[in-house]
Parts: sequence; structure tokens; C-alpha cells
Amino acid sequence: MSSKKILDGLTIGFALFAMFFGAGNLILPPFLGLNAGADWWSSISGFTLTAILAPFLGILAVLFSGDSFTDLGARINKTLAIVLATLIMLSIGPLVAIPRTAATTFEVGVLSIFPDFNPIWSSILFFAIVLALSISPSKVVDIIGKYLTPLLLVLLTVLVVAGILNPLDTSLLDTHSNQEAFFHGFAEGYQTMDVLASVIFASIIITAAIAKGYTTVQEKTKITIIAGLVAMFCLLFIYGGLVYLGATSGYPMGAHIKRTDLLLHISNGLLGTTGTYALALCIALACLTTAIALTCAVGTFFSQLSRGFLSYRIIVVITCLVSGYLAVNGVDEIISYAFPFLAFIYPITLTLVLYMVVFGRIVKRKAPFVAAILASAVIAALELIAHLSNVFSQKATDPTVWINTQQNIQGFLNSIPLYEYNLPWLLPSAVSFIIVFVVGVLFFKKEE
Repeated sequence: MSSKKILDGLTIGFALFAMFFGAGNLILPPFLGLNAGADWWSSISGFTLTAILAPFLGILAVLFSGDSFTDLGARINKTLAIVLATLIMLSIGPLVAIPRTAATTFEVGVLSIFPDFNPIWSSILFFAIVLALSISPSKVVDIIGKYLTPLLLVLLTVLVVAGILNPLDTSLLDTHSNQEAFFHGFAEGYQTMDVLASVIFASIIITAAIAKGYTTVQEKTKITIIAGLVAMFCLLFIYGGLVYLGATSGYPMGAHIKRTDLLLHISNGLLGTTGTYALALCIALACLTTAIALTCAVGTFFSQLSRGFLSYRIIVVITCLVSGYLAVNGVDEIISYAFPFLAFIYPITLTLVLYMVVFGRIVKRKAPFVAAILASAVIAALELIAHLSNVFSQKATDPTVWINTQQNIQGFLNSIPLYEYNLPWLLPSAVSFIIVFVVGVLFFKKEE
């Protein structure tokens, strides 16, 4: 392998890491470690599947289909692809990811320096900057991204190494154990939203590869895989380290643990006040850069989707207003309301990615893929209804209807194989895919 290809792979790989590493990627792993205790390795394993491996497969799914998510969507159904892309953009945009960056900036960056600062003013200032740089993109974003990512990576590495060499408290490793750590890690991986982002970010990575001279399918595939492995290694190191830091944090267990407070406790305990300030500043800048990039992506997507009926600038303004309003709720509140929505869309996206990577090159018909996606959507919808029924039953004057609905649906879901592993969609989607594929082979000779 030539030195140029290695250098290009490292460059694109670090860029991919920078795009994936946002607010959720930083605050979720320590919380997993705290809950896992002695089983922190199991927690990392589950988290790795949904937060590292699955996003890499998302990149490959787009690569095997073309150069963008549009090409991937064309392999199934254009209407279905537009609906799915819209849900993904709302998830990584104004409903979840963008407000979470602002909330993380406030709780980790601002409060650690100005404890009495108002969250409303923090949100206003944050999105004023996002709006200014998103409407009129400048070199400021490039400069922040160019210098911030290495600095953030270095600081996190220092934090992880310091925690490994001199852990704050190892008592949980001896006395506390959580047998559900793997499944908890697997489910929490949804919160990073990296699978959703991967099918959007893939076009950026592929475009970068083409710009560096890798134009053939074979060349693009090789350089993308190299870049993906680099990004996966960086993510695994940081995630694994942060999970371990959570398990050895000595933070008091309780019913309502704020993820951001746990992170600040760890950074302050290991690096002191100066280290906490530096980390808080880097996190704030990283979240700001991520918010700007996502806001630009949302503006571009919906402007193109409406064929210019909604201008880019109008969409950016609306995105900032909605995100600013939701950001005031705080990180934990955003994670709480986002979970059912993400739990619905994630299996659908995972189904598309998984089946396209495994069967995309051998199965040319669209129908099997559509069948698998619809099967996953049905299961995900039932889980969403069961969750909402449980929520409504706690608030309703007469909760009988909601309780019965939740119990009936939950009883059905419990009977589905792999439900206990958070994979109830896997078998129904596989059966649907196989049945439709076999029917297509037996009764249809021509390609769709």
C-alpha cells in the first residue's frame, strides 16, 4: 500500500471520526460505565455494535449503492427513501441532535465556568452564532474544525490515559455488576444517532475520496474502508476509555444521575479545574461546529426536497428557532423524549443498511428490501405505541384503555424471538425478505 493511500486514509478517517463524535458520543459512555460496574466490557461490546460497527455499515451501504443516500434510496423505493430521509434529517437536525449540542454546551461548557448562567440566554447566544455562520458560511467553521478536532482528541486521550493510570475509584469493579450491561449498551448506542448520520455523511466521505483521485469503484471502496477502520479505532478507544472512566468514577449511584454532571465529575477529578475548563471549552466549540454543519445539512436537504419552494435561509432560521426552544429542556430531557422516536427509526435504518450490505450486490430486485423494511417498521411502530400507551396511562384520569393496549402489545412483542436482546425486528424482517425473494425468483423472471 502506497504512503499516499495511507495518508489519505488517515486524513479521511480522522474527518469521519470528527463528524461522528458529537454531544451524545461524549456524555453517554461514562453513564454506561457507571451502571455496568464490573461488566463495563460487556457494556462496551453492546455499545460498539450500534455506535461503531453499524455506522460503518451505513457508510458501506451507500458506497455499494452509489455516491449518496439518494442512490441508496433508489435501490428500494423513491417515496420510501424520501420519507426515511426526512425522518433521519429531523432526528439529526432540529428535533434531537442540534438542540442536544446546545444543551451539552450549556451544561458542560457554560455551567462549569459560569454556574449561575441562564439556560435561555445560553441557547439564544448559541443559536445566534449558529444562525450567523449557517446563513453565511465562512472560513471560521473550517478553522474551528481543522484545529478543534485534533485538540479535542488529544484532550480526551489525556483524560482516558489519566483515568487508566490513576483511576478515581475502583470499588465498583469489585462489588457492582450489571448482567444487562450488554443490552443497555446496545440500546444506548441508538442515542448517538450515528447510523442515521452515517447514511448522510457517506456522500461527504465519498466526495472527499473522489477529490483525492480515487474515482473507480474499487479505489473508492478501498480508501473508504481504510478511513472507516481509522475512525472505528478512534471511536472504540475513546468510547472504551470513557466507559471505563465511568465505571471507576466513584460517582454516587442514584435514581436521577445527570450525564453531564458525571462527565464533569470525572474531568475535574482527573485533570483538576484547569483541565475541566479546557475540556469544557473544546466541547462547546465541538458542539457549535457540529450544530453548524447539521443546520447547513438540514437547510440544504429540505430546500432541495421542496425544489426551492422553501428557501435555504428560511429553513435555517426555523431550524435554529425550534432547536433553541428544545435545547432549554436540558440534555437528559432531550434524551428521554428522543428515545422512543429513535427506537422507531433506528431499526428501520439498520434494516436498510444491514440487508443492503449483505445482499445488495446479489439481490437486484427492490421488493425483498421493501418487505424487510416494512416488517421492521411494523415492529418498531408497535414498540412505539406500547411505550406511548405506558406514558399516557400514567397521566390519564382513566388509564384502563392505555394499560390494556400496552399489555396486549407488550405481550405480543415478548413472544417475538430476540426481543430480550432488543432485536425483535431482525427475524420478521429476515422472514419477509426471504419470502418475497423466493416468490420473486419463482414467479418473476425479469429484473424489476
